[in-house]
Amino acid sequence: MHTVVMPKLGDTMEEGKILTWLKKEGDTVQKGDALAEIETEKVNIEVEAFSAGILRKILAPAGTTIPVGDPIALTGTADEPLPATATAQASATAAQTTPAAGAGNPATLTEQSGQANVAPEQVLPAVAQPQPVAAQVMAGTNGYVASAPTQTNAHGARIFISPIARRIAAEHDLDISAIAGTGPGGRIQREDVEAALVRQQQVPAQPVAPVAAGQAVEAVPLSAMRKTIAKRLQQSMQTAPHFYVTMAIDTTKLGGFRETINEYAAMQPQPIKVSVNDLIVKAAATALEHMPAVNVSFDGERLLYKRQINIGVAVALDQGLIVPVIRDANKRGVLDIARETRRLADAARTGKLKPEEFQGGTFSVSNLGMFGVDEFTAIINPPESCILAVGAIVPTPVVHEGQVVVRDIMKVTLSVDHRALDGATAARFLQELQRLLEQPVGMLL
Repeated sequence: MHTVVMPKLGDTMEEGKILTWLKKEGDTVQKGDALAEIETEKVNIEVEAFSAGILRKILAPAGTTIPVGDPIALTGTADEPLPATATAQASATAAQTTPAAGAGNPATLTEQSGQANVAPEQVLPAVAQPQPVAAQVMAGTNGYVASAPTQTNAHGARIFISPIARRIAAEHDLDISAIAGTGPGGRIQREDVEAALVRQQQVPAQPVAPVAAGQAVEAVPLSAMRKTIAKRLQQSMQTAPHFYVTMAIDTTKLGGFRETINEYAAMQPQPIKVSVNDLIVKAAATALEHMPAVNVSFDGERLLYKRQINIGVAVALDQGLIVPVIRDANKRGVLDIARETRRLADAARTGKLKPEEFQGGTFSVSNLGMFGVDEFTAIINPPESCILAVGAIVPTPVVHEGQVVVRDIMKVTLSVDHRALDGATAARFLQELQRLLEQPVGMLL
């Protein structure tokens, strides 16, 4: 008899919530079969079986929250006797049951062996789903939105749907209970949702009914993810004394530099278009390499100097904000950074990011310039000590070489944890960043 435990799916994970069981007691389970859907503080996931056998006993019914490493099910052969404590434990755990919600992507449950282990390449973040009320995006923070509640059809049976199909349906406000699935066991797949979208385009949109008087506000319970985000943002502002340093950078030469790079990149076997943000990431990584005192964390008693320079890049999704990490950004060329950024952004939008791809950052960049924001301040993403907030590039009259001319000016603001860095260090870092962006060839030397 093997004990299936709540897996640890991240360094900070302490517990997980069983959203729904995809197998029932007595079902034969093959290695890799999806067993249950679990909500954690960062992602909602489908959890796959670690080994083959029969699901003999569910110890944690849907809706219960279980600490990492605690038993949630028993698997084994059909003739193995169940432990005497199994039924009592299942009954006790059932008392915690609350309505299940959400869905996600595959990971791997582990069997009891002292620790809960998960193969990193199998863990994927949840596909973010829209909430009934608008979500506010907080610049510079890792924001994740929980999946939509598990749905049933008119007969009360659970609707099985792939994560990407669920995301596409949610984005287009499709009723998945009206979609016929063509996958195994009637599972709704991406092709089914896309076919439904085609049919929907042929039907005129119906007017939205006005909100009834006295019902202008809808209270939506926080997901475990949103609770964690709120907790950590509050903790960041309360425990890390923020100060802010702003500098105007002349990006006129940077624009020409980018055009030259893109002309070259367009001729490559794998063409790629380099953005201004890609150049900012490269400049920030190079500046951190020149000033390792900024690439640090404060742990209460010590300064931890990071040997890797991993830049987190905020990616805005329709449902929120996520910050994938470009590892060893200082060792990558501009084209490599551009390709990696696109890959991570695509993975974020399709729900295919792995935990290691949005963890381990040492410095973050949050760019709202594409939204016309001139300047802003961002909240530090612990345990990092700095985050760079980037505003729009604006043609501005300035004095240049004794003449009033129009130059492309971009304002950046560095949010700094004063426990780890002082103002002079932060200012010197921005000076180095300014030097690299105003004389961009320096990033290549």
